[in-house]
Amino acid sequence: MANKALAVLALSFVSVAPAFAAAPTAGQKDEFYRVCMGIAQDAALCGCKADAAMTLIDERFMNVVIASMKGGSPAAADYNAYNTYVAKSNQVCKPNY
Repeated sequence: MANKALAVLALSFVSVAPAFAAAPTAGQKDEFYRVCMGIAQDAALCGCKADAAMTLIDERFMNVVIASMKGGSPAAADYNAYNTYVAKSNQVCKPNY
């Protein structure tokens, strides 16, 4: 029983842990927008995606996303989180996607 309670507590902490991560910076948001515009040339979409990224991911992961937008690939450890981010940002910015 104690092990189960400890496991639940640990899972609760893990789900809250990202809240302690540093938020993306304004500079990262600007870079995200610039890179997006170079790809999509859609100011409304890029603005929405940049705004969404500020609430969906942290500073470290914003670097992963920007690098991926520039043609890189997320590290294996970031791959699932990257796909989740893309899906969530599409839900926000491309609701009929």
